[in-house]
Amino acid sequence: MIETTLEHIAELCGGTLADPSAGQTKVRGVFTDSRSVLPGGLFVPLAGERFDGHAYVEETLRAGAAGSLWQADRALPGASAPLIVVEDTYTALQRLAAAYLAEGQVKVVAVTGSNGKTTTKDLVASVLSQRYRVHKTDGNFNNHIGLPLTVLAMPPETEIAVLEMGMSGRGEIELLSKLARPDVAIITNIGDAHLLQLGSREEIARAKLEITAGLCDGGLLVCHGDEPLVDLALSEREPGECIRLLRFGLGERCELRLSRINGDDTGMAFAVPSVSGQGESVFHIPLLGQHNVMNAMAALAVGRRFGLTDEQIAAGLAGASISGMRFERHVTPEGWIVLNDAYNASPTSMRAALSVLADMKGGRRIAVLADMLELGPQEAALHFEIGAELTLDKVDVVLTYGELGQHIADGARRSLPAESVHSFQDKMALKAYLKQEVKPGDIVLVKASRGMKLEEVVNDWIRNTDSSVGLREV
Repeated sequence: MIETTLEHIAELCGGTLADPSAGQTKVRGVFTDSRSVLPGGLFVPLAGERFDGHAYVEETLRAGAAGSLWQADRALPGASAPLIVVEDTYTALQRLAAAYLAEGQVKVVAVTGSNGKTTTKDLVASVLSQRYRVHKTDGNFNNHIGLPLTVLAMPPETEIAVLEMGMSGRGEIELLSKLARPDVAIITNIGDAHLLQLGSREEIARAKLEITAGLCDGGLLVCHGDEPLVDLALSEREPGECIRLLRFGLGERCELRLSRINGDDTGMAFAVPSVSGQGESVFHIPLLGQHNVMNAMAALAVGRRFGLTDEQIAAGLAGASISGMRFERHVTPEGWIVLNDAYNASPTSMRAALSVLADMKGGRRIAVLADMLELGPQEAALHFEIGAELTLDKVDVVLTYGELGQHIADGARRSLPAESVHSFQDKMALKAYLKQEVKPGDIVLVKASRGMKLEEVVNDWIRNTDSSVGLREV
């Protein structure tokens, strides 16, 4: 993490010391939550509509913080306090992170996309760690606050930072890209997330392409080559604005093209042409589904860009540790197989998860599905479409939860027997039904938006289970 003096921090973020005599005070780390004081750290008091961190500055200093930022439009609490006065604490936090990155001459890989950002970030970091000292976003700390904090927590010996970039509207990824100045930018895909805010997939594509706004000279954009909306967004760029591009995927125009793929209910294996052009290189991932193979293809492209051998890349992919609730596979003491993909959901990712479930072998395939949030005026129709696509060759039982989940159930009843579809508005009732009805060997997929907290219906069964998986050869 950042280790320097208050004086140097003031220079980096464009602030002024309230008390110049405090300039040589040592600072180690940055934090924004006054409830979790970092001893010797710099407190950044953020303000919103219903909160103001400035109310807790003196408390954090008494608890061991070395100093704090202070917004200039507020009266100073005392002339002798170790404060750095800035115009805006959000902007100062971002400027400090950008300066810390630049001082360390750290290479940056930025990752965005509608789905798969966190998984791809984890895969990229695991690959690059085979050769470099890597720092990555913790969880999905990927917004205008989380990304600067990720950067400022970076050890000084870091060689490559892998940073996830999220958004809820236009302009947000542009800000993050200009802060991080990536050497490589990845767009995993263009899906349906944020339709409520942006209105169309075309607008989502334009927002995701903002990741190139801060791309450094000679930087590379890695994107899904089978996604036409990326091409549309690229075609709208200013004349003469050139971007180095590497596409991965199945199509003939992809520079990194998938040649073979295979998998089972424990993982995936895939092959691509070797770097020499002679023969193929085979890779394995402890993840389910073709969509995760595409995430791994992005990581493969980045690994080759940074000079790793295919053997090093293969080791990184096979040994990757993925952030929680992203297609975790658990075998419960009762003998169920639980696929916990409850971290988030959109129509695109819901279909991908259901496709994996359809290919699973064993007992009954049980889909436990709930609301996909932030889809806008078409939300009911989009949920109904998901249900209407479910047939007996894909799933045996559909259980839904939530108001929008009811529309999934309504759609599913068009092609599934009535006794195979059940809708719940009470989470405990759904949990009780699972406990009573699921049998050993049954496969239970849990999928919904984060706000639904659908993992709560299976947590008691998976809490102490092993989510590690094996693999089948291509």
